[in-house]
Amino acid sequence: MIGPRVNSGAIELGPIASAAEMPIGITDEQDGGTYRLADRGDGALFGFSTGPQSWKRFLHPPVLRLWTSRRDGDGRLQFEDGAEDPPARAFLGVRSCDLHAIAALDDALLNIEHPDDGYRARREASLIIALNCSKAGGTCFCVSTGTGPRAERGYDLGLTEVIDAGEHYFVIETGSDAGDHLLDSLPTVGAGEEALAQAERVIAATAAEMGRELETDGLADLLKRNLEHPRFDEVSERCLSCGNCTSVCPTCFCTEVEDVVDLAGSTTEHTRRWDSCFTLGFSHVHGGSVRNSVGSRYRQWMTHKLSTWSDQFESSSGCVGCGRCITWCPVAIDITEEAAEIRATDGALL
Repeated sequence: MIGPRVNSGAIELGPIASAAEMPIGITDEQDGGTYRLADRGDGALFGFSTGPQSWKRFLHPPVLRLWTSRRDGDGRLQFEDGAEDPPARAFLGVRSCDLHAIAALDDALLNIEHPDDGYRARREASLIIALNCSKAGGTCFCVSTGTGPRAERGYDLGLTEVIDAGEHYFVIETGSDAGDHLLDSLPTVGAGEEALAQAERVIAATAAEMGRELETDGLADLLKRNLEHPRFDEVSERCLSCGNCTSVCPTCFCTEVEDVVDLAGSTTEHTRRWDSCFTLGFSHVHGGSVRNSVGSRYRQWMTHKLSTWSDQFESSSGCVGCGRCITWCPVAIDITEEAAEIRATDGALL
């Protein structure tokens, strides 16, 4: 079971053996470049918003050994495939924004002419227990992107946590045959009308307290006609080009491949690692990098997320409104603010 737990002052995702290991009664406070944990004063198991990690790291690992070559005593090369059978895992507490992010990764890595077989195997070995959010973070804007806070598809079981008038319970729904089978094995009781109504009120309250908004109407075309907007140069004066936003983004999927040779020259590891369009070397071709300025790299990332993603894949956007890129940006650059500034001056020569 992979679920939320507290580690190093943040809520991370990792192996858990029981509910006692979860962030009981813990919430988070998030804003641009700000994240801290606080006590809720109750026994909520999911009383927090999204943390710095997404489920991407378990489906599309940050570091993956593709193959190893070794030279034997006769000088012949022996190759060892790095492919492994993925363990069966249950993902506990997958929010709607992250369900949409997993669907976006499916478009990028699975629903293509040459799918990633490792991703497919890890995907098929995963059981998803979704969560209808009971708390919106200070940087969340999933209502604007139509990706939450209600989980509508892509899960096996769906949970809504209700804490009301001294009662604490979960309303459970199924989304697959595997979910039906799992629910049948649990000691549950039928949900009455009031319990269902209370679960709906929890979701509605979360939708009403989004920390950010993003106007998405015509946004893709807006960005395409403003590729030379001076706002990209302005944001580059603050951007550190650190790549934090791409690391925490649940839909960024770019990688690089590197070879590492041991000192004896007898063994080579061929490894795939996450890469970022914010690094200078990401767009390097013969003669240099295509995107030399920080502004051009921020433009590449932002326009891909909010505009050209829909040209590349069937999904409408590469942004799911989770707000992680805002929270974990060291200088609090806000993608919703940048989009709003470009919209406010659309067509103006500044």
